[in-house]
Amino acid sequence: AIKMSETPSTNFSMIHAASSEGQASYPRHFNVTQPVVAKRISFYKSGDPQFSGIQMVVNPRSFKTFDALLDNLSRKVPLPFGVRNISTPRGIHSITKLEDLEDGRSYICSHRKKIQPIDLEKARQKPLPWQSTRPLSARRRAAQLARAKEFGPACRELPVVVQTPRKLLVFKNGDPRTRHIIILSRKITQNFEAFLEHLTELMQYPVVKLYTTDGRKVPSLQAVILSSGAVVAAGREPFKPGNYDLLKYLLPDQLPRTSKRIYPKGQTKPEGRKNGNWKVSIITSELPCAGTSSQIYIVLYGHHRSSAPVYLYGTGGNAFQEGREDIFTLKTGDIGELHKIRIGHSNSGLSPAWHCKEIKLQNLFSGEKFYIPVCRWLAQDREDGEICRELPVFQKGQPILPVTVYEVRVTTGERWNAGTESKVYISIYGEKGDTGSRQLFRSKNPKKFLKGQVRNGWFLDDIVIKDPTTDLEYAFLCHRWLDHGEDDGKITRELYPSDNSTFFGILTFLFWLLLCILLFFNQWAAESWKLKKGNTLQFYNRLSGGFVRLHPDGSVDALGEKTDKNGLLDVIVKRGNICIFQSHQTRNLSLGLDNVSGMANGGAPCELRVLYLPNRCVILESVMVPGHTVAFNCQGKVADESTDSYAGLSKEFVIYAKGVFHNSAVILLTTSLCQALTLHSDGSCSGAGNQSEESHWKVHKISSGVCMFESVKNPRMFLRIKNGQCDGRGTGDLDCHFKIQKNLENGSISLESVKSRGLFVGLLPDGQMKLVLYIKDASVFFYPQVIQFGREKPMGTSATASQQEEKARESGNQVEATYHDRVLLSDDEWRVLVLTGNTGTRANVTLWVYGDRGVTGPLPLGKDNREQLFLPRKEDEFQVQIKNVGKIYKIRIGHDGTSQQPEWSLQMVTMQHVKSRKTLNFVANKWLSRIQGDGDIVCELPVEEDGKAIFPIVRYHVYVYTGQLKEAETTSAVYLCLYGERGDSGVRLLHKSDMPIKFQRGQIDKFQVEAVSLGKLKKALLLCEATDLSQYWYCEKVIVREPMKESEFIFNCERWLPFMSQGIIHSEIELYPQGKYEGDWKITVVTGDFEKAGTTATVSLYAYGEKRSSGPIILGSGKHQLFNPNSADIFKINLKDIGELYKIRIGHDNSGKDPSWYLEEIKLEEIASGEVFSLTVDCWITENEDDGDTCKEIAINRPKKKPLPLVAYEIHVYTGSKLGAETDANVLINLIGTRGDSGKRKLHQSKNNKVKFQQAQVDIFVVRAVSLGDLKKVLISHDGAGPGNGWFLEKIIIKFKEEEEDQEVLFPCERWLDEYQDDGKTERELLAKSK
Repeated sequence: AIKMSETPSTNFSMIHAASSEGQASYPRHFNVTQPVVAKRISFYKSGDPQFSGIQMVVNPRSFKTFDALLDNLSRKVPLPFGVRNISTPRGIHSITKLEDLEDGRSYICSHRKKIQPIDLEKARQKPLPWQSTRPLSARRRAAQLARAKEFGPACRELPVVVQTPRKLLVFKNGDPRTRHIIILSRKITQNFEAFLEHLTELMQYPVVKLYTTDGRKVPSLQAVILSSGAVVAAGREPFKPGNYDLLKYLLPDQLPRTSKRIYPKGQTKPEGRKNGNWKVSIITSELPCAGTSSQIYIVLYGHHRSSAPVYLYGTGGNAFQEGREDIFTLKTGDIGELHKIRIGHSNSGLSPAWHCKEIKLQNLFSGEKFYIPVCRWLAQDREDGEICRELPVFQKGQPILPVTVYEVRVTTGERWNAGTESKVYISIYGEKGDTGSRQLFRSKNPKKFLKGQVRNGWFLDDIVIKDPTTDLEYAFLCHRWLDHGEDDGKITRELYPSDNSTFFGILTFLFWLLLCILLFFNQWAAESWKLKKGNTLQFYNRLSGGFVRLHPDGSVDALGEKTDKNGLLDVIVKRGNICIFQSHQTRNLSLGLDNVSGMANGGAPCELRVLYLPNRCVILESVMVPGHTVAFNCQGKVADESTDSYAGLSKEFVIYAKGVFHNSAVILLTTSLCQALTLHSDGSCSGAGNQSEESHWKVHKISSGVCMFESVKNPRMFLRIKNGQCDGRGTGDLDCHFKIQKNLENGSISLESVKSRGLFVGLLPDGQMKLVLYIKDASVFFYPQVIQFGREKPMGTSATASQQEEKARESGNQVEATYHDRVLLSDDEWRVLVLTGNTGTRANVTLWVYGDRGVTGPLPLGKDNREQLFLPRKEDEFQVQIKNVGKIYKIRIGHDGTSQQPEWSLQMVTMQHVKSRKTLNFVANKWLSRIQGDGDIVCELPVEEDGKAIFPIVRYHVYVYTGQLKEAETTSAVYLCLYGERGDSGVRLLHKSDMPIKFQRGQIDKFQVEAVSLGKLKKALLLCEATDLSQYWYCEKVIVREPMKESEFIFNCERWLPFMSQGIIHSEIELYPQGKYEGDWKITVVTGDFEKAGTTATVSLYAYGEKRSSGPIILGSGKHQLFNPNSADIFKINLKDIGELYKIRIGHDNSGKDPSWYLEEIKLEEIASGEVFSLTVDCWITENEDDGDTCKEIAINRPKKKPLPLVAYEIHVYTGSKLGAETDANVLINLIGTRGDSGKRKLHQSKNNKVKFQQAQVDIFVVRAVSLGDLKKVLISHDGAGPGNGWFLEKIIIKFKEEEEDQEVLFPCERWLDEYQDDGKTERELLAKSK
């Protein structure tokens, strides 16, 4: 065996890198460069390939400091906040000093920490004259159309082209007063990302998302160009409603910051401006109730383009009343010859219905007049229910275009939960304009969009549109989810006509058709239970961090605590989602919108419309004055929109209903609008549709904030956490007790095990149950929905006892059974007496009890009258159950640090066994406070015998080493738990360091953790609660020393926290003392030494031994500073019990923006023996190179033993000849032989066909793997992607050559791999058949 000399650092962790830049870097190439006096350097702009760059000479005379260079570049490179960062072209290395700049190199300038790479070759090319941006002339436009007709129907791809520059009004999200007008030119519409970057520079804040003015997401550049003329630019925050009024901010005659043009004599000013001025006269009918309270808007369509939706505001609030004519002047720009209009309203106010008689339009430039008779209702409860109508222009008494009523047939898929109750909208675009967004309101079926169980997501199969004038049908296939929790998470789809659609025969009528379906997630369906008559609610404002309070004097603020009774509001339902919220404390007051105050009557000013948002918040809008909403500023005071900044006020509230967890309540525990926690008959739990009775849980209240959950459909089966698993097989014991943790910011709750503190019930988006330990991710957030409210119950009673009493009544032995139960319970019952010192607390106090057989806790020490607990110099008594802990040797008591008075002086704890009267005394005399004593809010106390503690209290010295990597520091909270021979220390916040600022890069922080002696330490749990990527922390190691002893325990970490493993982000990691353990291997992965060699994908490793394989070992992701160019990443893995290693497979999941990876070498070192294997790879692992495989197999070369050969398996795949046998899905294959398997490989590139897996076609692929021996079977499957994902497979033949012998193996199939054919399976196991 080859022996490797000892490396300078032996610190490495279980599955993460020692370094990718900076610390413990792998020795690479050494070169020596001579200093350059003058450096010629090119600088380019981040994310802008149109910026041709600037060339500069940098020397000590021109720039004495690096800041001087940044200031100079800020004047030459147009960036919103100047040049603040200089990086290498791929953004891997930041330049921080002049000496780092290299002569002749190119660098990227950015105003942000992260740059956007550009194509330097493209940026260096100067644009040619004919590549400049200009409007299309009529001749060029005609030539383009002629070329389009020449290509015919085969030309399916429809690129986004800005034919004529048009204006776009861009609002800032939440602040309509901040707005900009831009011209959509080719330069800024190269792609969607470049357009967002342009808006970032223009608006001077990061623009990540775009919305329409009514809150719908604009997902693509095509949608921007086809928009109504205005968008709202947002960062990562959700859409904020506002008065994005197009008329108020209508496009001016001149763009901002442009000078007036002077036209020479003999030349006239262009006519387009004047040609865009229109006089519009709208006459409302004289029918009863013909007037409307809604906001009316109009859109004009011309041959050039359409106008933006223009809202028509009258004077004095009397517009559009019965028999009235309202006249407006519009500025639309040059839209060309008018051919139709669209008119509609917002369906708001007390009487939204409107009957329009006629509309007159006059072009103020040409004088041309148009008359449009209407005589129709625009109302959801009249005629056809439409609130928007399209009307053609009349000339000489005849319409220019006919009005066509298209028949739209929508097919909901056959999937489970495919149906929806949400509102569905459709927009159809054609050569002559678009229909606008129309709600599919009335269906011929009484229940539309239903299939299987109903939810708010939707699985759309297809849409067929029929033109009644030609009797032709246009088919649009979808077969995908429109659901935030399914597929790609999108709720909009662009659908194109299918190949067999008759659409292609009428290109003159519809040049192309884009179908954009927008599914609004109807939060009302999930939250309407809160707005039931008699419910008591609280409204939490996230901006102020308090609850809305209605004081007895009528004043209102948003500064209340959860327990403030002035914040309780009773619901009085008026109609639908319109309610009055009456003070629960002061019955004669209600929340009103007369400058937001309490009002003494329940009249119209108190009627509020509750509008639900996708982020589970609500807006309270006045019914009397639509658009006027309840709002508060960040100080919790009523906001004045005329003076307060829109960004500094909040109109959104989280609703909390009282009594959700009352005894006997029946609830749903949902994680999303389409998934609820469900108990199956076998006791297992998963996520499923929330309409099933299997998802209903009955609440049993144990004590304040502690409940049990019993299945309604399967009585006596309780939700529980036991032995590291969560299921519904509980019997009502302590395993079934859960503490309800309320999360104010999003209105959710989390279920924490009372017995196993820190373990939470988690439900993943795919419906799988998961136990989560001290983590704050979305999987532990449940949103309860009440099916049936319960009743108040005295604290301290248990559901188990009530069930036993009920059983005794049924058998007629109630008294005897109750007495017997009490005798049994007394064996586990203890009285706990807590004596407070001179300072009391109002925080939540918890107790843990440790014995030689186990631990019980946390036990909440609480009662109904919390205000009377833990008062100075008072003793409080509690009764608790302590089961199966054996002989008690210590307790841990502490509080959660909440309330305005958390500090606590604890004097003594006494425990007395109820039956035997045995008494245990624990003397404390400690401060449990962050600002008093040692800063800890938890203390451990040992049992005393004969006046002496049976185990000493040890103050462990903990040294935490933060790594040297860039951005290794953190400001997040870090926790530690030590485990030893005698239990654990509990999870402790590392609060008080010997350094002024904790966890800084390259720093060693010293902490002290006081606990009853744990004996020899076995492991440590390290937890970092970082919610933002910028707060991730790189920990090198933790060293624990016990005073008065020479021994120390070294726990190597060397990884980022949180970290990703198998697709899940973990905030905590278990560390073990340094030492050599059986099966430990050190893995060094070397990435190539050139610019684009690194990867953003997640890399995994498989190891194969003579006994078994290891399964996937996730090494990490390039997104977390791993696998960078010219780096060596070191990992520690355990391969115990796999036998002698004979091959490995390494690959990635092809994720991230740049997944391509050049792997140079892998080194494996068995730590126990020191044996080293160096495996040279030197090739790309990417779908775009060689055979397109994203993994490589390498055989282990052992001395005196011939390695297994690498075999090229030629796979012949025969697709059947049946109708529809072909597939567009991604096909995966796994070859299995007597020496292991090849792993799942994607059949990426066919050697003989451009289009794979077509009907009656044979495709040939090559899979390279270390010799598998005799092939026994293959696993073939597909992922169901693509419009045609079913597949009929006839057979597979595998040909290969090994040991100079040609071999061929047949695997017959003759079956469908299709969810809707055969047995519905998309994976088959095929056995070898000798030929």
